Amino acid sequence: MKKLFLILLISFPFVINGQSKFSTTHSNQNLTCSSCHSCTIPTKENPCIKPCPRESMIRVDQKPEEGPRIIVIDKLRDTDIYAPVKFSHLAHAEMSDMTGGCRTCHHYNPPGNVIGCSDCHEVSRNRTDISKPDLKGAYHQQCMTCHRSWSGKTDCIECHAAKEKADLKPVKAKDEKAKRIHPEIKTPDKITYNTKTDRGKLVTFYHNDHTDLFRLECSQCHSNESCAKCHSQIKKPADLKITFAEQHKKCSNCHETKNNCNTCHSNKETERFNHKVSTGFDLSKFHSKLSCIRCHTTPAKFTGLNKDCVTCHGSWSWDNFNHKITGLVLDELHGELDCESCHKEKSYASPSCGDCHDDKTYPKEKPGKLIKR
Repeated sequence: MKKLFLILLISFPFVINGQSKFSTTHSNQNLTCSSCHSCTIPTKENPCIKPCPRESMIRVDQKPEEGPRIIVIDKLRDTDIYAPVKFSHLAHAEMSDMTGGCRTCHHYNPPGNVIGCSDCHEVSRNRTDISKPDLKGAYHQQCMTCHRSWSGKTDCIECHAAKEKADLKPVKAKDEKAKRIHPEIKTPDKITYNTKTDRGKLVTFYHNDHTDLFRLECSQCHSNESCAKCHSQIKKPADLKITFAEQHKKCSNCHETKNNCNTCHSNKETERFNHKVSTGFDLSKFHSKLSCIRCHTTPAKFTGLNKDCVTCHGSWSWDNFNHKITGLVLDELHGELDCESCHKEKSYASPSCGDCHDDKTYPKEKPGKLIKR
């Protein structure tokens, strides 16, 4: 009992102080203690902190023109050789639109704010937490990784100007005006790929279906390719062979590409996605206005759902269902019947009259009055 009391006594200030800080920095998040702590009673000595899931739970996106045009990076003053870097923020923000937006660089973005690098990364290299880069390391890791992918160059002079040659004039108000620098990247509606396969040479890709209908993020397909895709200065060997896995890497995240080639490949251009044709389930007038995520709750996973209505709606009865919403008001003779009397095996697409009537069929004869919905 004494041991338990001591644990509570030690952890009580931690819980109070931690909750106070938690409430100010995470107030807009629907979090509980278990969101951050892996044990039931965290203490100062053993807080049981989980890795911060910031990338998946926190997101802020801004338009490129909402940010500054130029940023002067001058927090690191440990050299007499180079001048502060005048970073073209607008141009980079415009290019990052295709690969994930602000999160491409600002990977920790609480609601209502975009956090700068120095807010999380220490200026000093003498840090205690070596799992997180210091500010200089964060800058170079972010910039060099991207520049290496398209230019192959990571020399200091690619970003840094020598002090005697640098433009040391301060940034003026006119330089902050958000006038587009990079040409606008317009998303295509349809792309037809002509492949080298023997069967199914054409792959018809409807871009807007994947972004607007299936809700895929740009970064899921275009990660780390915004510059290299169009501006690559690296010459690839002429005999370089791209493997099957590399060719289908992006598609295989959602599609089974090894065995079901005809899902994407055809000898003619295919039509846009049709839910009834592809899945056998007709959205019709009752489900057509729903977003995919209402039924397909796991991102980028659209298979394996049970088509029975009760999967989403539960068991229907006269207590919880008004038949009027279907556009058909049942008459007195049919108003008291169980649903299964007309909808066999809980299939609501094709009502049947056969159990009671030998001479009536639906929809020629209707068990009530049609109304406008």
